[in-house]
Amino acid sequence: MFWNKKTNQQTIYQQLTTLNCKNTQKHAIFRKFKNLCYIRSTRQFFMLKKERHDFIMRQINLHNRVLTSDLVQLLNVSEDTIRRDLQELVDTNLLYKVHGGALSKSYHSSFDDSTVYARDSKIIIAKKAAKLIKDGMVILTGGGTTILELVKLLPQGISATFFTISPLVAVELAKYNNVEVILIGGLFSKNSQVTYGGQVITQLSEIKADLCLMGTSAIHPEEGLTDTYWEINQLKKAMLACAKRTAVLCISEKLDIALRLRVCPLESISYLITELDINDESLSRYREKELNIL
Repeated sequence: MFWNKKTNQQTIYQQLTTLNCKNTQKHAIFRKFKNLCYIRSTRQFFMLKKERHDFIMRQINLHNRVLTSDLVQLLNVSEDTIRRDLQELVDTNLLYKVHGGALSKSYHSSFDDSTVYARDSKIIIAKKAAKLIKDGMVILTGGGTTILELVKLLPQGISATFFTISPLVAVELAKYNNVEVILIGGLFSKNSQVTYGGQVITQLSEIKADLCLMGTSAIHPEEGLTDTYWEINQLKKAMLACAKRTAVLCISEKLDIALRLRVCPLESISYLITELDINDESLSRYREKELNIL
């Protein structure tokens, strides 16, 4: 377990890995854990292998992907250690290993719901987001498991035009008779399971969408939306620019996190949709930004 005389990291870690606690409790515990663990290597902490594996899987579940270089820094271990950890998780069929990191298994199929992390929370978010979609609208969507849950919950009679950068989302949208589906083509990101690149950004610049629906890797009241990958960062900026309104779909465990690349400030989005009650304390700093919180 963790060893640090000045903190109670062992207790926090045990709480964090308890799967039966409520989402609001889990979010509060994770914030404590994050404050203790997201540090530079000037302070030393030690994890057993099982604890490293749990931490890696949590990062995978939250962000759908991880970079080996990030894990080396966060866990303060060698690159060889992380590579061995990732391979062991691959061997137990928990993730996909790719060059430079690993991917979530739930990110690679729209047909297997059993591997979707926090699926109950994502369904709540999807139900809220679905209320924003009206007949006749032009909708632009990103990818990700929360967007997939939203698409699955659309009313069968919906009549709208959907542009998407996600092949998996396009497949789900194709099940609706009155929905026109336009998959924006370009380079395909194996990490994020979406199309990207200059060709995609050019096509996006020609779209005037009523509503953009996107997920996020992290959101922070001061730093706004952030991401890890440069190409995805540029892609999301282009999506924001071509829509009248943007709704960000985000489980509460991604709140108050800032990654290395900034996508936009909070003022650039119209709606923040989480599984929490709109008056939840965790959203207080976001309400101060005069966001429409659903």
